[in-house]
Amino acid sequence: MFDEAYTEPESTEVLVAAVDPEHPVELRYMHAGDAGADLQTSEHVELKPFERALVPTGVRIALPAGYVAFVHPRSGLAVKQGVTVLNAPGTIDAGYRGEIKVPLINLDPEHTVVFEPGDRIAQLVIQRYVEAKFIPADILPGSDRAERGFGSSGL
Repeated sequence: MFDEAYTEPESTEVLVAAVDPEHPVELRYMHAGDAGADLQTSEHVELKPFERALVPTGVRIALPAGYVAFVHPRSGLAVKQGVTVLNAPGTIDAGYRGEIKVPLINLDPEHTVVFEPGDRIAQLVIQRYVEAKFIPADILPGSDRAERGFGSSGL
């Protein structure tokens, strides 16, 4: 059903280059309104139960200043095959120009998972960020939460 209130999200240009010019790559969103563009593996990868690997994508990007990219797991891989991104979300800073590689782990206790070149392995989400100016302080202002940490809001 068409939503007349839907408006296209703000966009910015991100340069994308292949690690190997003979194997072009494409970053794209699968559906209108998706936040994550699919990252694909550029190599054959087998992950045995509880095995992890740094999986190459063959993609390099140049983010504009003030932007960051986050590598997120794909929910279908997590639910159907037990595969997730180890340091989710992985952070790609605007100054990084190397290949995007994804640390995957197979959490399925019984089955080896196989990926072939072109298989979707993660999602890349681009966001703006604010650079903080850190100011030393001897005392911090109070808050309702104070120093209560993990589990402070109950179960």
